[in-house]
Amino acid sequence: MKTGIAAFVLLFAGYAAVAQSQAPELKFIADTLVVQADGTYEADPDLATMSFRIFSQEKELKRAYDAANQSMQQISTLAAGNGLKKEDISTGVLTVAPMYEGDRKKRARSYIVQGEILLRVHDFSHIGPILDGSIDAGVADFRSLTYSLSDEEAAKKEAVAVAMRRAIGRAKVALEQKDQKLGSLRYMNLDVQQLAGFAVAPSLNCKAIWLKSQ
Repeated sequence: MKTGIAAFVLLFAGYAAVAQSQAPELKFIADTLVVQADGTYEADPDLATMSFRIFSQEKELKRAYDAANQSMQQISTLAAGNGLKKEDISTGVLTVAPMYEGDRKKRARSYIVQGEILLRVHDFSHIGPILDGSIDAGVADFRSLTYSLSDEEAAKKEAVAVAMRRAIGRAKVALEQKDQKLGSLRYMNLDVQQLAGFAVAPSLNCKAIWLKSQ
């Protein structure tokens, strides 16, 4: 399974300034070459995120809380036993909700304590043992498993670099038809979006403005 980063680049290349022009904003719009390009960077995901739901319901608050806290500790111990570091285990906060029967002025008939624990797994061979261990212990409900890149910024930079090289190349080819050259960069904007079809695939819309030199 590949994880992809796609980058889209929109370039604006302007002609050299005209000395007699009195309306620079109109001159800039009229003398602008628009070039669009895209770049894609794909890599195998190197990070798996496992989500577990902790749930306990008892008549006494202390018993409900202790049971939920124990379940969370067991999952943490299981994860640590499979090589996960402390920073890869997010236990979150346990929340308490009283359950009433009829009138809320009466004493709560039971208490619900629940929470979530997230595990960041770098070695995918540990996913099976962690999942099997949690099921065998019956201490938490497995909710989801997602794959992603641990360093998405590096992947985005690669995609942007590819898109920019393509866009600049196309702009140069277009200007060469009139014996003109691409000038210096004037403006650039990045817009990150999510693409369907990949575990993690933000697309980058990049807008850049160059001034054309003769």
